[in-house]
Amino acid sequence: MGKLKLQMSITVDGFVAGPNGELDWMNPDKAMEDEKLLPYMNSLIDSSETILMGRKMTDGFVNYWTEVANNPKSRDYAFAKKMVDTPKVVFTRTLAESRWPNTVLAKRDIVEEVNGLKNRARKDLIVYGGAGFVSSLIKNDLIDEYHFLVNPVAIGKGMTIFTELGRYLKLKQIDATPCDCGITIHKYLPETATKPLASKAGSAA
Repeated sequence: MGKLKLQMSITVDGFVAGPNGELDWMNPDKAMEDEKLLPYMNSLIDSSETILMGRKMTDGFVNYWTEVANNPKSRDYAFAKKMVDTPKVVFTRTLAESRWPNTVLAKRDIVEEVNGLKNRARKDLIVYGGAGFVSSLIKNDLIDEYHFLVNPVAIGKGMTIFTELGRYLKLKQIDATPCDCGITIHKYLPETATKPLASKAGSAA
C-alpha cells in the first residue's frame, strides 16, 4: 500500500499562487540548482510510482516538462524525464478520454479513486497541484505527507489549498531544512483528521 505525498511551493503567508494563478514570486532557477532542494525533490519522485493531477493543471504541467525532456542539453533534463516518464492519473468529470501521453483518467468519486490507487500501489503516489484539486484531497483527508517548499516571499493575497476545509487540520512537523536558495523544506504528517471548527459560543466555553 502506498502513501499520497504532497509537494508544493508556498509563500510565507500561505499562498500557492497569485489571485489569477501567478507564479512570478517563485525562483525556479535557484531551486533547481540548490544542493539540498533538488536531491530532496528527486527522492520524492523516485519513491513514487504515480503522479496524481487535476485536469486544469495537466496541460501546463505535461507540456512544460515534455519540452524540457526533449532537450538533453537542458540543466533540468534528468528531472524532466522523471516527470514525463512517471505514469499519471488525471482526475476529471468532463473528459471522456485522456489527451495526454502516459496518463489515465479517474472519473469516479475522489475518495474511492485515491484509496483504490493507494491500496494497489507498490510505491508511493505524489501530487504537485493545482490549488483546487489539492484542496479536495485535503478536505477528504487523503494526503499522508505534506512537503511544503516555503519561499521567503509574501504576496498578500492569492490561491490557498485550505479554502474548502471549513474545519481545522492539525499537522505534526517532522523536519525543517533551510536551503541556500532561501527556500525552507517543511515536512508534516497529519496528526489528526480534519475536525469541525468550534462555534464562537463553543470557543468561549
